Amino acid sequence: MEPIAQQKPASFVDRRSNTDTPNPGVPERRQFQNTYNEERPEVAELARAVDQYKLLHRRRFITFEELYDVIAGLGYHL
Repeated sequence: MEPIAQQKPASFVDRRSNTDTPNPGVPERRQFQNTYNEERPEVAELARAVDQYKLLHRRRFITFEELYDVIAGLGYHL
């Protein structure tokens, strides 16, 4: 094992330069991107609504209160 002073530094990987995203430089905020369940349309509708809310409000994660607002916005109520 080499002494610490002689070890080569690890190479830096800039993950922000990923060209697979549709808008380079804009972070991906969709949580359910590839997991929409088409067998249950109400689940897919909720997933799309949450993704849209996150994009609109520039949020990576949402709180339970925000999730409730999304569900209520879809017309569901207690």
